[in-house]
Amino acid sequence: MKKTVLFIALHFIVAVSLYSQEKVKDTTTPKDLNEVIVIGRKSQLSQKQVKPLATIEEYLQQSGKIEMIKRGGYAWEPIINNMATERTLITIDGMRIFGACTDKMDPITSYIEISNLSEATIKSGQQGSCHGATIGGAIDLKRNRSSFNDLGWKASVNSGFETNSNQKIFGTAVNYVDKTFYVDTDFMHRDAGNYKGGDNQEVLFSQFRKFNISVTSGFLLNENKLIEGSIIYDKATDVGYPALPMDISLAEALITSLKFEYTPKSEKISSDLAMTSWETKIYYNTITHRMDDTKRPFVPIHMDMPGWSDTYGFYSKVKGVFENHHFIADLNSFYNRSIAEMTMYPSDPNENLMFMFTWPDVRTFYGSLFLEDNIALNSNSSLKFSASLAHHFNEVADELGLESLQIFYPNMSESKSRVLNSVSSNYAYSQKGFEYGFGVAYGERAPSVSEGYGFYLFNSFDQYDYIGNPGLKNESSIEGNASLGYSTKKFSTKLTSSYFHISNYIVGKPDATVLPMTIGASGIKIYTALDYAAIINTDLNLEYQINDHFKTKGQLVYNYGKDFEDKNLPFISPLRYSASLNYKIDRFSSEIMVQGNATQSQFSPFYGEDRTPDYAILNLATSYLFAIDGSKLNVRAGIENILDTYYSTFSDWNNIPRSGRNFYLNVTFSY
Repeated sequence: MKKTVLFIALHFIVAVSLYSQEKVKDTTTPKDLNEVIVIGRKSQLSQKQVKPLATIEEYLQQSGKIEMIKRGGYAWEPIINNMATERTLITIDGMRIFGACTDKMDPITSYIEISNLSEATIKSGQQGSCHGATIGGAIDLKRNRSSFNDLGWKASVNSGFETNSNQKIFGTAVNYVDKTFYVDTDFMHRDAGNYKGGDNQEVLFSQFRKFNISVTSGFLLNENKLIEGSIIYDKATDVGYPALPMDISLAEALITSLKFEYTPKSEKISSDLAMTSWETKIYYNTITHRMDDTKRPFVPIHMDMPGWSDTYGFYSKVKGVFENHHFIADLNSFYNRSIAEMTMYPSDPNENLMFMFTWPDVRTFYGSLFLEDNIALNSNSSLKFSASLAHHFNEVADELGLESLQIFYPNMSESKSRVLNSVSSNYAYSQKGFEYGFGVAYGERAPSVSEGYGFYLFNSFDQYDYIGNPGLKNESSIEGNASLGYSTKKFSTKLTSSYFHISNYIVGKPDATVLPMTIGASGIKIYTALDYAAIINTDLNLEYQINDHFKTKGQLVYNYGKDFEDKNLPFISPLRYSASLNYKIDRFSSEIMVQGNATQSQFSPFYGEDRTPDYAILNLATSYLFAIDGSKLNVRAGIENILDTYYSTFSDWNNIPRSGRNFYLNVTFSY
């Protein structure tokens, strides 16, 4: 609490001193240095990406701040700044969505397709706290949305095939737009068998099948008022997870929203104050997830493990300008119900079934006010302040689940309230191609449902059963960040770095006094908190336009993570690099890329990690755009892992191999 007061006081003093200086009339909009991966509107999708029908996870890995924990061929878990789901935030168009799987088989990214996205906005640390509490940062996945015009009907058809897993891809998009109405529809279906690692080694139980439907429609009430409704329906079946002891028979999501947007005809409220936009959204989503082991051989005891997550939420965001201040005020709230259960079926039919709640019907209510002020100091520099204050409330609604947890925590009450704070400040400067920035921040998060209320959650990575701890304190982080960049018409480079000092760092620790539930488990770990941990992330990006036809890119990423006893933290990436050379002439383009990791020598056996060797793979892609009577046919083909290298990375669960040589063909026809 003292740290929070100190940061708020510091920001207040700086803000007052700036305001007391001579007021500068706003002549420019402050530059936002957050990272944005632009995927492209549907009409441009095939022209903007090397592999337009890849998964969203493959696109996100373009960022030096993002890696993926891979448990199979589908639904990889994004980690931001080397921090996993509990410490990060992922939203779709600003909506909070929570997975229904205790084993993280259903990250939010698995419920959306690349074909209906326009961009992914990546914010590091507390710059990502607009939609909720976070430590590592946030990703907001923004879907395509038409603008009002007279274009009328437009459609496209996508088709793809990949040889490694015999994956077949088919999708369509149909859009209609006029001056007062639009509707965007998108459909994508994927069907893949087992993939093969290097040297043609089949990875069993890595198949998947899914489809995704997305519809967004907007109506212009008048020239400055818009109402928009959207729906996403995603269903995956027969999904294998070779790194885990169970697969998925069903992962299903329904995501809906209704939005009202108001843009004033005249922005000015007074001579100095103006409101630029007001956006309010209500939303509802429901997730159903069923783990299944019926297709696995040699199962000691058959189990059913379904889970459900329902979320109701809203946000109301106002943007405005007061002299040289560009401000945002965002009021947001959600209510979530998470429940998961496990039923065990003994091989002896005379024995009784065993049942327990692994998430005991946990209800979460969250409400937050987020404020941001981006001050244009002059045409070259800006200073941004943000702060949020949130109330986080948990309740265990199931009496049986509460009684089970009270075995370990006799004085535990059914509910718990927390207050979460976040403050940050960032300075940015940009002039004649040169830019730099730096900032400091403080933020807090509450324990996740698993960390606070999980009951005998088996972790196949370290072979322990985990039990939650409802008495955990808020995890808090003090962070610093800096960036330095330079660009010309032909050359650009940018170096970014961040440091996180995380207090009350939540982990599981062994408890020898409690016996495990899972057959073959090494023991029990109960969630507790380390005094602190430190994480450093640095990435360097370069791009050079050699001439009109050739362009080269490079990326180098370094990460470091230790706890207060100087022990390695889990899932900290070793040195990572990539480089590419692109050739483009008229409608033809080609790219060759190399990417790899150094040896993972700073691993943590305590968390189940081991040493992973270095690797490098080579990829090649080509494309040609045909113009046919006003329509476009884009053909892209490529080879991934040309040398068929067998490799596994630091983030591959239980060292499952990555894909070996893969030939792919993506065809997009738009008219």
